[in-house]
Order: sequence, then structure tokens, then C-alpha cells
Amino acid sequence: MTPTDHLVGPASEAVLLAAEVCRTVQRQLESVRALTKDDRSPVTVADYASQAVVCATLRDQLGAGFSNDTLVAEEDATFLRDPAHTSYLEATLEAARTVLPSLTAETVLGLVDLGAGDPGRSPFWTLDPIDGTKGFLRGQQYAIALALVEARAPVLGVLACPNLPVSADAPLDTADPDGSMYVAIKGAGLEERLCRSGSSGARQLEPTLPPADRPILACASVEKAHANVSDTDRVLRHLGANPDVLRVDSSAKYALVARGQADAYLRLPTRADYVERIWDHAAGTVVAEEAGCVVSDIHGEPLDFSHGRGLEKNRGVVVAQRSAHERILRAIEQLGIGSA
Repeated sequence: MTPTDHLVGPASEAVLLAAEVCRTVQRQLESVRALTKDDRSPVTVADYASQAVVCATLRDQLGAGFSNDTLVAEEDATFLRDPAHTSYLEATLEAARTVLPSLTAETVLGLVDLGAGDPGRSPFWTLDPIDGTKGFLRGQQYAIALALVEARAPVLGVLACPNLPVSADAPLDTADPDGSMYVAIKGAGLEERLCRSGSSGARQLEPTLPPADRPILACASVEKAHANVSDTDRVLRHLGANPDVLRVDSSAKYALVARGQADAYLRLPTRADYVERIWDHAAGTVVAEEAGCVVSDIHGEPLDFSHGRGLEKNRGVVVAQRSAHERILRAIEQLGIGSA
């Protein structure tokens, strides 16, 4: 038993309910767009509804253990409170009510605002209610990422990938009917489950050990602006690897590396002043590490989640199977990436 074991159930239920909400919105893209008159509105609605549902579930199940300063999340309700955005609030409420029918508009606003928590406290939760907005809009890969951070590192992570097939042989560019979910507790391993409420058949994922001299297969975002693609190509070529990568939106890339479908995920800096956000990486970090992978910045330093809402002390992110991580860092140094 670990000190966080009792939190696995509430966290998993919260994320599964949010995944059902996101699926509902994804099935109704056109009706949401018609209501809000905005092509990008479905992902905005799903973002807010997902966050509201996660907050409601954690608050109801954890009681005093989930206070007003406990959650650090991407969204607050300022946008939804604007009278000009009433249609968004109505659509958000409708989506959230698919799993929590007793919610009201005022309750939803208050729940979303719970995301403005204090990252200076310990422990705290951090949430990305939808990671991979363009993947969501394309009907492809996105993720809901919830983590508990203690001191400088995440100790519990739930990463739901509603469209990601469990099978490594299935295509990544189409939505899987079940999806996959990863639950990790620091020091206690990683479970892979179907991303469906009431599903059974969780399996423990054991660390994979690919040969040290095997050509590295990396994964990267479909949206090439999210990382320095030219530098990623340079690193892979330097290592004699194929620069072709598995292209998948969202922190589902952490899952691909954790389950051995890819050897590495490189998020190399696009500019000197860019700071990664903690909710984009907290859940994925503990998921990958509990699968035996190494997560660091481009200088080999562990990601430090103790400096507010951003990874202020880190630059870039390298997630890799242990046999590949050191080789990748050496290549980054030899190529002078991030040295400026």
C-alpha cells in the first residue's frame, strides 16, 4: 500500500466521467458549432465541461481533502461568465449534465473556477481537461490528464486517451471505440485499462527493455509547431535513426513510450523563453516513469513541478526508454541544441 492508493478510485472515476463528456461533445461537433457560431467552440465546451466534471467528482468523493486551492488547471470560468458567451455556458452545462444531471449553470461556473488553485501548496492536483485540441477537433487523439503532485514531482497520474486503441497494431489516426487509460502510482507500477466506465481487464504494464543498439523510433505531435521539428530530425539522424516518427496529438505520446510502441518523445524548445505548463506533463511523467522510462529536460534534469504553473527550471522535455535516453541527451549536447 502507498499513501495515495485511496485516491486512485476517485481520480480514475473523475477522468472516466470526463472522457464520456468529451466523447459526447466530439459526436456532436456540428450541433455545438451551430449553437455557438464558432468552428473551434466544441473543444472549448469540452474543456470546460471536462474540468467541471473532474472537479465535481473529486470534491464529492474527497470532501475536505479537495479544497478551493487544491487544483491547478488550465481553465477558469472568466470566459463563461461573460454575457457574450452565454451560448458556450449553455453548451458546457448540457455536456456536463450527460454524466452529472443535477448540475446547474452556477455550479458549473464554480467548479471550473476551482482550477485556480495554489501550486505552492503540497500536495496539489493538476489537470489538463483536454490536451490535444486539434486532435480532438479532427476526431483523432486527445487526452485528459490528472495528476497529484507532492513536493517537486507527481506521485499519482491518470491519463485517459479516449480514442487511443490498446492494441499497438491498430491505426492511430482513427478513433477507437474503447480507448485506453493509464493509472500510475509512484513506486507501485502502471496499469493499462480500457477507457470506459465499468470496464474490466486492467493489466499491469511491465517495463520494456528494447535492445540498446536498436534504431530509435520517436513519436511527435501532429502539429509541428509544438516542438522544434528540425532539431528532432537532427537528433534522430545523428543517432542513425529514421527521422520519420509516429505523429500523435496530446500526451498520448507518453502512453506510446510507456507501453513500448515508441522509444522516445522529444519536445525540443521552439524558442528560448518558452515555458512548458505543468498540467501538460505531470500525469504523463509518472505514467512513463512507472513503465521504466526516463523523463527529463534536454539537459538531463528531472522535471521540477514546484515552481508554479510552469516548468520554470526546465527546458524542453525528453521521454525515452532507459536504453535510449542517455544516447538522446548525448546527441542533443553534441549538436548544441538548447545551448543558447
